[in-house]
Amino acid sequence: MTSQDVPQDAGEQLTLLPAPEAPGGSRTGGRPARPVGALEIASALPVARVVLDLVPHHLDQTFDYLVPASMADGAQPGVRVKARFGPQEVDGFVLARAEDSDHDGRLVPLKRLVSPERVLTPQVAQLCRTVADHYAGTLSDVLRLAIPPRHARAEAAPSGSEAIAVDAPADPSTDDEGRASAPGAQKAAPSRPSEWAPYRGGAAFLNHLVGGSAPRAVWTALPGRVADGVPVQVARAAGGHGTSDEDPAQGVQHWALALAEAVRAAVTGGRGALVVLPDARDVDQMSLALELAGYAPHTARRAGQFVRLTADEGPSPRYRSFLAALRGEVRIVVGTRAAAFAPVQDLGLVACWNDGEETLAEPRSPYPHAREVLALRSEQEGAAFLLGSVSRTVQAQALLESGWAREVAAPRDVLRARAPRVRALTSVELAAEGAGAAARLPSAAWRAVRDALGTGPVLVQVPRAGYMPVVACARCRTAAHCGTCHGPLMLPGPGAPPQCAWCGALAGAWSCDECHWTGLRSVRVGSGRTAEELGRAFPGVTVRVSGASAPGGVLSAVGPRPAVIVATPGAEPVAEGGYAAALLLDAALSTAHVGLAVAQDALHRWLAAAGLVRSAREGGQVLLVGDAAPGPTNALVRWDPAGFADRELAERRELDLPPAVRVAAITGDRQAVDAVVARVGLADPSTTLGPVEVPEAVGRPARGGAGRDPSLQPPVRTIVRVPLREGRRLARELSASLAVRSAKREGGSVRVQLDPKEML
Repeated sequence: MTSQDVPQDAGEQLTLLPAPEAPGGSRTGGRPARPVGALEIASALPVARVVLDLVPHHLDQTFDYLVPASMADGAQPGVRVKARFGPQEVDGFVLARAEDSDHDGRLVPLKRLVSPERVLTPQVAQLCRTVADHYAGTLSDVLRLAIPPRHARAEAAPSGSEAIAVDAPADPSTDDEGRASAPGAQKAAPSRPSEWAPYRGGAAFLNHLVGGSAPRAVWTALPGRVADGVPVQVARAAGGHGTSDEDPAQGVQHWALALAEAVRAAVTGGRGALVVLPDARDVDQMSLALELAGYAPHTARRAGQFVRLTADEGPSPRYRSFLAALRGEVRIVVGTRAAAFAPVQDLGLVACWNDGEETLAEPRSPYPHAREVLALRSEQEGAAFLLGSVSRTVQAQALLESGWAREVAAPRDVLRARAPRVRALTSVELAAEGAGAAARLPSAAWRAVRDALGTGPVLVQVPRAGYMPVVACARCRTAAHCGTCHGPLMLPGPGAPPQCAWCGALAGAWSCDECHWTGLRSVRVGSGRTAEELGRAFPGVTVRVSGASAPGGVLSAVGPRPAVIVATPGAEPVAEGGYAAALLLDAALSTAHVGLAVAQDALHRWLAAAGLVRSAREGGQVLLVGDAAPGPTNALVRWDPAGFADRELAERRELDLPPAVRVAAITGDRQAVDAVVARVGLADPSTTLGPVEVPEAVGRPARGGAGRDPSLQPPVRTIVRVPLREGRRLARELSASLAVRSAKREGGSVRVQLDPKEML
C-alpha cells in the first residue's frame, strides 16, 4: 500500500522493522520465507493485491500487502481479508498474488484472513470493474452490491446433498407415492407445446441456446394469465397446505414458462443460466415454472438444480444460495437485481424480465440498472442475452435499432387472439352520458363491471395507495398543508383525522389559511377509498385490496369466483382462469407528471394489468377510464408497445435525449457541482444544461427560506449529454474529477448518476 494514498486525516500507516533486501535489489521476489519483524512471510507469491472497502473515490485502486506464511495457503484470489489502512482495520478482497510489488516503500502484512472461501471469482471481479467504469463509480461500491454479507454458519454448513426428510414438503424430486428420489434428481418435464412457438424467431433463439451460441434478443411477451395446458393449481414449495377460493395456489403465467424453457435450452447446451426479475412475486412465478420444467429447488436440506437469490430470503438462506452457485452445486440462479452478479459457472444465458420496473434500478451508488449489468456481462462472458417484458422500454428499442439484439415477437393475428378487448373511456367517448361522464366510475364502466361479475373476478387498478392521499379545502379548494412542516395532508382512513404525509403529525384542528374553512375534500383517491366506493356500488360482492400498505398486503393469487380486486400498480394478483374484466382508473393521473418516462411507465402498468384478463374470445375486456395522454392511450387500445417505443425513441433522437445520447446528472451543492463539472473536458456549453435548482428530498424543509441562513442554497443539477461514442470518455472524466474532489477534500455534497431514468 502506498503511503501517499493515505488520507491526511487517517494517520500514518504502521510499518514493521526493515528486512534485508534479496539479491539483485528485489524486495520480495525469489526469496525463501523469512521473518519481517516477528512475522514470517510466505515464500511463494508473497505479495497480495487487495481492493479495500474504502469510500473516497481517489482510493479506487489496488493496494499491495505482504502475505504472512500462516496465510500463504488461504489468502488466494477472491477471499475476504482484513488489512491495516492508516489507524483502522479495513475489509477487503484479494484480487491477485504476485512475486513482487511496484511500490517503492515498505509493505505491511495482511492483518487477518476472514474466510478461505473464494467468494469473488475472476469473472465477477472483472464485471464489477466494468460496471464501476461504466457508471463512473468505484470498485468497492459495486462489490458491496455484488457480494452478499458473509454468514459464518451458512459457510461452515455442508452443502445440501442429504436426502430429503420424511416430513419435508413435496417437491418435483419425489415420485407419485411421495418417496424421495436420488439427491439432485431431475424430474422429466411434462410434454407440452413450446411456449416460444407463437413467436417469430422464438424457435431459432432456443436452437442457438442448445447449440451453445450466444444470441441476443428483445422479447415482447404475449398477454396471458396461466399458460394454456398448464394446471392452474400448483403445489406451493412450502407445500402440503390446502388451497381455498380466496387464496389459491399460484398459477404459472406464460412468461415464466417461456423463460423456464429458455433456461432448459441453455442447460441442455451444457451451460448455466441466470434470470433477474423485479420482485419476490416474480421470483415465485419463475421458481414454480422451473419446477414444472423438472428442476428442483436447492435448499439446506437437499440438493437441487436452481437457487433463489433475493434479499427477502434472509441473510443465511441468501448466502447459502450464493455459495451453492459459487461452488458449482447449481447451474441456475433466479433472483432480484443483485442476482445479476451471481457467480454462475460457465454462464450461457442471462435474462431480465420487465426491465421497465423501478426495482431493477439500484438506488445506491453507482446506481447500475440490472439490464445494463446483464448486457455488459453477456459481452464479457459470451453468454446469450434475453430481455423480456409485456411492454417495451425505449432502452430496449435502442438495443434493437443499434443491431445489438434481435426482436422476438408474435404476429398480429396471434396477438389479437390472445389479447382482451380494450376501450378508452375518455370524455369524448362518454359525452353522450351527460353529467354521469364526469363521475370517477362512469355508467359504462359500472355496467361493464356488473356484467363481468357474472362470470368471474374483476380487477381495478388504482394509481395511488391509501385512503385519501391528497386533500384540499372543501370551500376554496386550496391544498391542505401541515402546520408543522408544511407537508401535504392526507386522510389515512374513514373517520380518521387528517395527518401529514411527511412528518406524520395529526391536524385535527386544521383550518384553511385562505378562507379559514375546516372542511376537507378529496383531491386524490387511493385504493382504500376506491374499495369502499365499489363495495357500496356492488353490494354483496367481495371486495379485496392488494398493495404494500393494504391490511392483507400484496395478494399473490385469487380464485375464480366473482369478486372485485382493487390493486395498486405492480400488486395485481393472478386470477384463476383470468379476470373477466379490468378497470384502469384515474388514467389522467398516470400521465399528468412531467418526465421522460411518464408515458412509458403508464403504458407498462396498464399492459401488465391488462395481460391478466381473459382474451376477447372469452369475453375479457379492459376499460381505461380518464383522459390520459393520447400516445400511451392509443398504444394500449392497439396493444402496440413496440410501435410506441419506436416513436418515443425517434423523438428522443431528434431532441438529443437518452438513450440516443449518453447523459450524466450531477446533483448537489452549487459550488461542489460547478467544481466537478469544471474538470470534465467534455462539459462545454454545447453539451451542458444547467445548473438548475431541484426540489429537496421529500420530507425535508426547504433551505434558504425565511429565517434561515441565506448562504444555504437549494441543491442544483447539471446535465452533461454527449454522443454515445463519447460515453466511455465521459465516465472516465467524471471518475477522475470525483477522485480529485475526494483527494482535495472539497466541501459540499455531490451525486453523479449516469444514464438516469429522468433528467427533468
